[in-house]
Amino acid sequence: MHHFISVMISLLVITGLQGSVEARRRRIKRSSDRYYRSELTVPNGGGWGSWGQREMCPAGTYAAGFSLRVEDPVGREDDTALNGIRLHCIESKALSDLYRSYSTVQSDVGSWGRWTEIKWCPSGFLTAFQLRVERSQGDGDDTAANNIIFRCSQGTLQGDGTNWGDWGTWSLTCEGKGICGLKTRIEVPQGRGDDTSLNDVIMYCCD
Repeated sequence: MHHFISVMISLLVITGLQGSVEARRRRIKRSSDRYYRSELTVPNGGGWGSWGQREMCPAGTYAAGFSLRVEDPVGREDDTALNGIRLHCIESKALSDLYRSYSTVQSDVGSWGRWTEIKWCPSGFLTAFQLRVERSQGDGDDTAANNIIFRCSQGTLQGDGTNWGDWGTWSLTCEGKGICGLKTRIEVPQGRGDDTSLNDVIMYCCD
């Protein structure tokens, strides 16, 4: 009898774990497949690497903050500068709640650096962006994307990236409520070659 009860409990635990995994898979799929209204791009992104998967904020939430993964300057060694971008997503009703409850999404991320502190819009959501990119250095050390600025519903937020390169033009402004996802272009580690890591990003807007 005790053995039977133990077997039944084990089956219930396994079934529960499988259900949890399947639920998580469904959540991830719904997030990645969320309908978006438009894409935001800039013309000065770097051309190295390949595009990662589109990652979207959970349904009903929008990006109100961001953080960056940045490698500090390393002197005469190989610099990569900007390695990753995270969006921090909240519901509209959470705007007055000091951002205590939020979800985080990111596309592909490079291998170097540390994550900076989150920067939050004073109100509203992220609606447009501008990218700082270093052009090709020929035989020199390439870094590609170095920093990003976001425009909020009110005001702007500049990331804590590095200072190489030049700021490009602003993307278009979201036609919907705000930015709700992203996709990044990342160059994988080149071994003994010249690494650039994050090169470009696409942002998505939702109603």
